[in-house]
Amino acid sequence: MAMRVLARRCVSANFTHKPRPRVSQLARISATLQFTRTLSTTSRWATALKFTDKHEWVQVDGQIGTIGISNFAQEALGDVVYCGLPEVGQKLEQTEEFGALESVKAASELYSPLTGEVTEINTDLADNPSLVNKSCYKEGWLIKMTIENPAELDGLMDDAAYEKFVKSLE
Repeated sequence: MAMRVLARRCVSANFTHKPRPRVSQLARISATLQFTRTLSTTSRWATALKFTDKHEWVQVDGQIGTIGISNFAQEALGDVVYCGLPEVGQKLEQTEEFGALESVKAASELYSPLTGEVTEINTDLADNPSLVNKSCYKEGWLIKMTIENPAELDGLMDDAAYEKFVKSLE
């Protein structure tokens, strides 16, 4: 009989009922866990871009830069109806004019953000120039080019600096 009592005490000691944490205890626990959440109004695509003061952007992938115009520029232009782009193989200097965009409101010259050689043009823009308006950071890119002098990227604005620049224009 003494064995049974001892066995019950061991079993009951191992399986005692513990009350669930109360709401105040859960609040205290969750307060000690800190999670950082950020909210951004720009896409992940845009955060990797560098901008010029003429509103062109460049995204670097290895030694190739993809060039387009910013959302601010496409909104200012209005509905793009024609894209005049350079030939593949054309060599460009930084800030050199390489083409033009025409809209129902205006025409705007395009300037190279970097020194390099054009490796590809967005042929979809010939039939559908409105891609510049619909998706200026993705399907509406203009040209791809080699990057001859990567140090030129340091002179371009990142997303935060470009947003500040655009606000100064308003």
